[in-house]
Amino acid sequence: MGPPPPLRPPLPSSLSCDVAIVGAGFTGLWTAYYLISADPSLRVVVLEASYAGFGASGRNGGWCSALLPTSLPTLSRRFGRSAAVAFQRAMNATVDEVGRVASVEGIACDFHKGGTVVVARSPAQLARARAAVESSASFGFTDDVLLTASEASARLGATSVVGGVYTPHCAAIQPAALVRGLASVVAARGVSIYEGTPATALRPGAVSTPHGTVRAPVVVRATEGYTSSLPGLGRAVAPIYSLMVATPPLPDSVWASIGLGSRETFSDFRHLIIYGQRTADGRLAFGGRGAPYHFGSAVSPSFDREPSVFLALRRALGELFPVLGALPPVSHAWGGPLGVTRDWTASVGLDRSTGLGWAGGYVGDGVGTSNLAGRTLADLILGAESDLVRLPWVNHRSRRWEPEPLRWLGINAALRATASADAVEARTGRGSRLAALTERLTGH
Repeated sequence: MGPPPPLRPPLPSSLSCDVAIVGAGFTGLWTAYYLISADPSLRVVVLEASYAGFGASGRNGGWCSALLPTSLPTLSRRFGRSAAVAFQRAMNATVDEVGRVASVEGIACDFHKGGTVVVARSPAQLARARAAVESSASFGFTDDVLLTASEASARLGATSVVGGVYTPHCAAIQPAALVRGLASVVAARGVSIYEGTPATALRPGAVSTPHGTVRAPVVVRATEGYTSSLPGLGRAVAPIYSLMVATPPLPDSVWASIGLGSRETFSDFRHLIIYGQRTADGRLAFGGRGAPYHFGSAVSPSFDREPSVFLALRRALGELFPVLGALPPVSHAWGGPLGVTRDWTASVGLDRSTGLGWAGGYVGDGVGTSNLAGRTLADLILGAESDLVRLPWVNHRSRRWEPEPLRWLGINAALRATASADAVEARTGRGSRLAALTERLTGH
């Protein structure tokens, strides 16, 4: 995408509007889009500390997926089976909704719905693949297909593939193009986006900034991984870093070996999350977790670059795809924080008594989920009695994270346990008890 466009002007002075949105990422911009589409007379203001799409919205792996951070069985236990099924159906439909808006609004973001292939590369991973398909089917979702070794390898030519799972409910996108295009669309429709305008405090009826106060009967917090910087919200959402690398454009001969002929997004069934896609210009974009959580939920541009994690990602690519070489060259490397709630459950809501709304806690699956959040927030704000406002994540309140140093100890212990579980499986070929420890530490 190249460098970001010139900054829009900051907030000129204090003003009043109908809806004030803090954060010009996907959540804030989708909310503005559906609000202004439903009622063009609304005065909607979006405040952004940096520029539209600066955070995870412009720096993610480009998966517009139907993934939820919490499994269907867990959602079913918390909210009931029918509510969990309705939530997943809404997410499946959301992938197509993002594509529809990109097409209708002329947003060139390389949207291509090729689905996702998740390969199994050991007996333990294959057992998890079977369990995942069986779990989906038990809730009535039969689009997820268990693949044989040859079927999985035909989609993704990784090493040691013994099977896998394919789901159609994902599209590959260029995320920075989508978020910038969305910002341009809402600005053209009359939404005021003020960049370089950090919120210093949110309260009922007002947002404070260094440039003045924005007063509105409805104030929406759409800050995801940056939420901890706001007063009183330091334990609401933990910022966990995910890092990525991208290769230069690869020749057709290399892609013939790697596959992804339908631009499927891809992953495998290891415990420590990895993710990748074949970009429209022929690069392999690849990311993963593993960067440490920083004490006090700190967020800093310096945390975006962890040389050891970038090196590990390059080695993982070389191990998955030997055709790239043991240490594949990369043309880009970047990272950023995503938002994780204590119960790993995303939520969206509006407190009608205060006018304060929010959405987030996507745990890295926010490209699609943020669209559903924006539509839901718009309905809540406008008082629409839609199916969306009855989904189980509406007005869900996650408990707060533990105070420090317990938070730092617990999160980093979970990250280390996850990596250790994969190492044990790679060495023994069997599942590791450390995976159960990870689940207990994360509550997932």
